[in-house]
Amino acid sequence: MPRALLLLLVSIAVAACTTPPVQEMSDARQAIAAAEQANAAKFAPEPLNDARRFLADAERQIQEEAYGPARMNAVRAKNRAGQALRASHAAAEPKDR
Repeated sequence: MPRALLLLLVSIAVAACTTPPVQEMSDARQAIAAAEQANAAKFAPEPLNDARRFLADAERQIQEEAYGPARMNAVRAKNRAGQALRASHAAAEPKDR
């Protein structure tokens, strides 16, 4: 049983590295768009720029058929865009005096 499980996990890992990260790219683009709409360019430019750079790297890697690294960069882009969005919301909240 452990050998069969190991083979299954290896198969899944290989498949993940041999198919384009379509969902991850979509998620990253949507997260970046949400951050941009929340004015992250003003309130959180560094994480927003990081997200854009990670997405650009992922797009280049897809062209090179390097799907594993592309998937990782797409996830990184989504995460950094999420940070930018949260920072934008925090900066836009009224401060108690």
